[in-house]
Amino acid sequence: MARALYSFVLRLALPLALLRLWWRGRREPAYREHVGERFGRYAERAGAGVLWLHAVSVGEARAAAPLVRALQGAFPESDLLLTCTTAAGRTTLAQLYGERVQCAFLPYDLPGAMARFVAHFRPRIGIMMETEVWPNLLAACRERGTPVVLANARLSRKSARGYARFAWLARPAFASLAAVCAQDRGAARRLARLGARNVVVSGNLKFDVEPDPAKVDEGRAFRTALRGRKVLLLASTREGEEALLLDALGEDDGSLLLVVPRHPRRFDEVAALLAARGLAFARRSLGEAPHAAKRVYLGDTMGEMAFYYSTCDVALIGGSFQRLGGQNLIEACALGAPVIVGPHMYNFAEATRQALAAGAALQANDAGEAMRQARALLADAGRRAQMGAAGVRLCAAHRGATERHVAVVRGLLEAAAPARLRARAPG
Repeated sequence: MARALYSFVLRLALPLALLRLWWRGRREPAYREHVGERFGRYAERAGAGVLWLHAVSVGEARAAAPLVRALQGAFPESDLLLTCTTAAGRTTLAQLYGERVQCAFLPYDLPGAMARFVAHFRPRIGIMMETEVWPNLLAACRERGTPVVLANARLSRKSARGYARFAWLARPAFASLAAVCAQDRGAARRLARLGARNVVVSGNLKFDVEPDPAKVDEGRAFRTALRGRKVLLLASTREGEEALLLDALGEDDGSLLLVVPRHPRRFDEVAALLAARGLAFARRSLGEAPHAAKRVYLGDTMGEMAFYYSTCDVALIGGSFQRLGGQNLIEACALGAPVIVGPHMYNFAEATRQALAAGAALQANDAGEAMRQARALLADAGRRAQMGAAGVRLCAAHRGATERHVAVVRGLLEAAAPARLRARAPG
């Protein structure tokens, strides 16, 4: 009954969802492509013995990279299907994996669409990244005997309270998961309270992500070309944050402000903001160089965070200066960038706590305090070196989540195999 009511509401909202696709397609045309996939209709032929992994957007797609490589190595006989929800996510999957995997949009969570999706691809297992729990999808997988794992699972206290308000719908969905690989103990406890079974603490896959070495080298070369000019990075900024941080920028001290908005649809918006404030800037997408007369460099490209973190002297992490939950700070730490975060990092609470405790990061109460901390760090090479080294050590100490995830996947596949095949297996 609960799922039927949920499905009824989704059907009522469907015209708005389609309008949103069309609207977002003005700036990101890929939203107007493959629309049939949103309803479970696929032109591509299904692969053999499919292992399916869902990464909703860019961040999850990048976090999944070590797990994708490990699955390809551990199960070479199986084809890998990667699904996403956003156009930027699909672009990222194509950039990262090319022809080595099959990519598609996951349908809207309508009963018929999800049933068609599962029937078409017939996955041996489903792996959902981080917080993706869709009642009709899980029901369709359960009906076909497809086990589903929630991987790299995180659940903040705020999100847990939200799910608890809809326990009549959420608890059956969480209970239908075959296993949960939680990032930390707090997330594991909250997930178990919501009805999840077989919850293990596996660690954070993002600690296992290897930055693109070509982009790292390019970033370091770029930094050398600046001839000692300091670089302050505003990384993965979200709506309204650029204005807050620019208000606190202060006098021109000769440093370069590198601004990288989180979403590509906002690149032109941020460019207009910089122009309106009279700040001379260069755009990376146009191949422009940030010579001395340019105070700002707009990082309006996708898939280049390794370049940007390798270029900077200090990184401020976006999404944390508004109530948006923050963005991933692990990649910055892995590349030795001293990190400053704002007060709202609840989506990355454990990683933030670890980075603060290790001395790899500072936390500010607001944009003004963050900018003051940044200016102090830019003037203190010794402290920057200490924080950068602490971040590298932190990431090295927390690797290993990938192997623990693969072990869970292997166990579920073996449990789902016919008894006769298990009997023949060696050992």
